[in-house]
Amino acid sequence: MMYMDAKDIDYYSLGFEYIETKTMFVSDYNDGKWDEGKLVPFGKFEISPAACVLNYGQGIFEGMKALRTKNGEKVLFRPKENAKRFNESASRMLMPNYDVSKFVDAVKDVVRANEEYIPPYDSAGALYLRPLMIGNGPIVGVKPAKSYKFIIFAIPVGPYFPEGFRGIDLEITKKYTRAAPGGTGATKTCCNYAGSMLAGKEAKEKGFAQVIFLDAVHMEFIEEVGAANFFAVINGTLATPKTTGTILPGITRKSILELASKKMGIKIEERDISYKELFENSCSEAFCAGTAAVITPIKSIVLEDKKRIFSEGEPGEITRKIYELLVGIQRLDIDDEFGWVVKI
Repeated sequence: MMYMDAKDIDYYSLGFEYIETKTMFVSDYNDGKWDEGKLVPFGKFEISPAACVLNYGQGIFEGMKALRTKNGEKVLFRPKENAKRFNESASRMLMPNYDVSKFVDAVKDVVRANEEYIPPYDSAGALYLRPLMIGNGPIVGVKPAKSYKFIIFAIPVGPYFPEGFRGIDLEITKKYTRAAPGGTGATKTCCNYAGSMLAGKEAKEKGFAQVIFLDAVHMEFIEEVGAANFFAVINGTLATPKTTGTILPGITRKSILELASKKMGIKIEERDISYKELFENSCSEAFCAGTAAVITPIKSIVLEDKKRIFSEGEPGEITRKIYELLVGIQRLDIDDEFGWVVKI
């Protein structure tokens, strides 16, 4: 299989698109245990048409980034947190756990093997890492597979939203929901994302960057922004929806709350946030956050005939400060007093 030569990539104009690299990691689970795993050329593999992932959606994944620092070091951001969340997703989907240390080591191996694809420090890009696990064992009848495949591949990417660190326009949907209590909303399973595609497509056709999903019970409380966590500054407090099983417990989300509280002295709240609050003057800023989105300011929010404009595109003061702190730590431009950054 042909991969793109790293020297032929324009790292300063990358989008969030698929670009094939050279090497991936693969490990197989059979007879109740994982093999040692190995690096192999990036490529296809065979799968049974009766594979559990194809028939019943037994698949999970993570999203991570490798970055370059100013002095050329290669770094990861809180990789153990990804490994832990990966296992939480696996447990929910009746899949085997993968050793946390081996997970992190495998991620590092993939980064080293594709080092030339890490975008330069002064670009907006990163080497995006996709650990995933699928139930590839053949199954008929709704039950877990007996064999699994763990894969980590990497692609160079630019900003998730083309606007970069500029405000985006969002639409609140009352037509679709993302997850319901008791479901898999807190699990990073492929099933959740397939169901959100139509809502996102319809919003984009109307000129919005994404949708804001509301809770499935009351159709009032903010859940997520497409595939990112939601934040709002309300009466000077940084508020975000609480993790009660219907939203993804984001690692960027967790980091932002800690930065706001410990580095900025801002009061934080994890609570139900009614969409009605976003249309009140007490809400001064809003943004979404995640590994892919990093921190993306929200310019405006629309629900039917209501529209709230937060800015003309420039991020609010608190949004900007949190962004500068987070990205500064991730690239080691700011001292990492939390021990979040792992050098490769």
